[in-house]
Amino acid sequence: MSQFFVIHPENPQARLIKQAAQIVREGGVIAYPTDSAYALGCHMGDKSAMDKIRRIRQIDDRHHLTLVCKDLSELSNFAKVDNVAYRLIKNNTPGPITFILPATREVPRRLMNPKRRTIGMRVLSNRIAADLLAELGEPMMSTTLILPNEDEPLNDPYYIRDILQHELDLVIDGGFCGFEESSIVSLLDETPEILREGAGDVSPFRL
Repeated sequence: MSQFFVIHPENPQARLIKQAAQIVREGGVIAYPTDSAYALGCHMGDKSAMDKIRRIRQIDDRHHLTLVCKDLSELSNFAKVDNVAYRLIKNNTPGPITFILPATREVPRRLMNPKRRTIGMRVLSNRIAADLLAELGEPMMSTTLILPNEDEPLNDPYYIRDILQHELDLVIDGGFCGFEESSIVSLLDETPEILREGAGDVSPFRL
């Protein structure tokens, strides 16, 4: 049975944020709000938690998982970013855009795309998520909470608890946060490539 925390979206309760971070550290899988939709998250070094997320989503290792970061300094530790890419990311974060970048050696191999050694990276603007990441002190592995055979992410924390209460360790109710997946922009080559247009303004990447 998953725990259920109601956390204020603008003034998150520090006590609940600390408890949520501890659940992640101990290998728990959580549902939490982002700046686009609700997502699944876990400790980036925990293989069993990652496998549980893949089972819930029914995705294989070709599906990019994302490292969500509290700021750009964390992003640069886990992705190789040149000056041009860094400026593009800095001017368009935090927010609902996931960037596909070459991974550094700090990224566990199981998180990378198996063929290209790439990783999805994102800096979140959602206050609850930002406070949680600050408390963790490191990025969290994440993916949008879309159930198999569905086209849209889940956005009702009570419904999430009802249908996934035996799969998740924690559901965070942070209120309505949207129902659209993040946009995905590849910065692997000199010219940015928009892989998915969702939440967030991708016009700066149409060069």
